[in-house]
Amino acid sequence: MRTTRLLTGTALAVAAAGLAAAPAYGGDTGTLEVHPSTVVPGAGVTVNTAACGADGSAAGDASAVGAGTFTLVPSTHDKEAVGKFRVPPSAQPGTYEIVAKCSGGRRVTGDLVVTLTATTEQTQPRGSVKTGVGGALGPDPVQTTAGVAALAVAAAGGTWLLHRRARGDGI
Repeated sequence: MRTTRLLTGTALAVAAAGLAAAPAYGGDTGTLEVHPSTVVPGAGVTVNTAACGADGSAAGDASAVGAGTFTLVPSTHDKEAVGKFRVPPSAQPGTYEIVAKCSGGRRVTGDLVVTLTATTEQTQPRGSVKTGVGGALGPDPVQTTAGVAALAVAAAGGTWLLHRRARGDGI
């Protein structure tokens, strides 16, 4: 009997915790796609969502980052609502929640990360690696020529010594 009460009490506690985690406004939270998701101050941002339905529009709010409100309008692309706004040049680095409320009352959110350096571009390595080994196409043609000449002399000397030893002349 005591085990039954303990299990029943645990089940009620789990159910109560699940109800406490449910949104208080009763609307279903969807996703708001933010492109690009990481920007620098002054950059343009496009947001879209399919949560508003085929003919739905939405009122967007980017005031968390200082951009104010914007409108999402229906698009022919995958029945999504699309909107744009510009991040103000005075925006501080951080993660900001962008919110849109569909005309039917549904609330959707997405995150925007503001950084001081652009991270969307990939830089390609340039120049040479300073390993101390050198290269055939070094920056100084005089040093390259001297290196090739030294290798040629060493090869000729080695060949001469091996040929002399093979004839029995000794070293």
